[in-house]
Amino acid sequence: MSATVTQVIRGGRVVDPAIGTDAVIDVVVRDGRIAALTNEPIDADEVIDATGLVVAPGLVDPHVSFREPGDESDETTESGSAAALAGGYTSVACLPDTEPAVDDRAAAEFIALQAERAKNCRVYPLGAVTKGIAGKELAEIGQLVDGGAVAFTDGKHPIQSAEIMRRALMYARMFDRPILAHPQDSTLVAGGVMHEGFISTVLGLRGMPAAAEYISVARDIALAELTESRLHIMCVSTASSVEAVRQAKARGVKVTADLTPHHLCLTDTVLRSYDSRFKVNPPLRSEENLDALIAGLCDGTIDAISADHQPYAEEKKSGDLLSDPFGVSGIETAFCMSARVLVGGGHLTWPKLIRLLSTNPAGVLGIEAGTLQVGRPADLVIFNAETAAPILARNFRSKGKSSPFEAMEGLGRVEVVIVGGEIRYRWPETDSTA
Repeated sequence: MSATVTQVIRGGRVVDPAIGTDAVIDVVVRDGRIAALTNEPIDADEVIDATGLVVAPGLVDPHVSFREPGDESDETTESGSAAALAGGYTSVACLPDTEPAVDDRAAAEFIALQAERAKNCRVYPLGAVTKGIAGKELAEIGQLVDGGAVAFTDGKHPIQSAEIMRRALMYARMFDRPILAHPQDSTLVAGGVMHEGFISTVLGLRGMPAAAEYISVARDIALAELTESRLHIMCVSTASSVEAVRQAKARGVKVTADLTPHHLCLTDTVLRSYDSRFKVNPPLRSEENLDALIAGLCDGTIDAISADHQPYAEEKKSGDLLSDPFGVSGIETAFCMSARVLVGGGHLTWPKLIRLLSTNPAGVLGIEAGTLQVGRPADLVIFNAETAAPILARNFRSKGKSSPFEAMEGLGRVEVVIVGGEIRYRWPETDSTA
């Protein structure tokens, strides 16, 4: 039997909204799990000095793309999970829109195996809703659960059939798993490259109307209400969608939602540059939509923030706005840019931001994360709440170097990331902002 190893993270401001803690207190870790929060003297094998820093549950992202298998030139489980650590994340859920898709047990187990080999953050597989993410026939939901899938989604491929979505919600309910929906009517956005509005008209670019998102959000909420199933709406970007979620929650529908940092920080005006670093799906919206997103976070309508990490090899994002794919690398900047807008802008406190980036997304996925409660895995992030540094994508751990935040300054620098009691990242060993 191996000897017990005791670690103490000493002198930091411990922030855990799950247990209502916000105090300068020591965190005691034994054999990879939280043993105590105390200021009593503890004999430790290792002491981590967190004086002047914030200690919080490791961040959790409910949906990232690591591109493996099939597009390893864009990202791999190893590179993506290393990037997640640099961003303060200890747990992420990996989208199934790979090649082949994660639509059976073996594919789900492959994701877990690659994560185990990488030994960075924890990576949970998301199972495909339909076979080959083609939107026509349900995947083997039960087998995917056996393979470790924590939720189901077709990723960036919207499920156009209401009947397929209804059946998917019913099957997922049997296993108490949510369906993660990318809300979009594909017929309304075909050929579009940006938000449909004044700016798209001025630039002469085909737009993607806000109604395309709202129609899908309203449909899926209606189906979740009908089936009494769990629905999570990914990447909400419009005021009408926020209001639809708000009203659904008031009726008791089991719906949650997330949004991205780039939709909090940027509007469609940046597309005047014709720079594909700003080409994302859903598209960057107008100022009034951005304001509605912030209001939705502040009043609890929106539950979580996701980086919507969609990395691509440099040659795929160095062409032009029309031909380059949608998506940016966001996992290394999501925390600091969210903090800049929400905490720096006076909208939220640090505990409320941690809830959106850690506690709530862990709850959406139903995983053992998002808290420093005694007995839980010792997955923590230690950060400097006062430090800001320019973001330089060339230093990203991710293979994708396309960032809409290039040369901007965030708020909050990740200093140490601990997974299962083991230090997996320490600044500035590999720094994405220096």
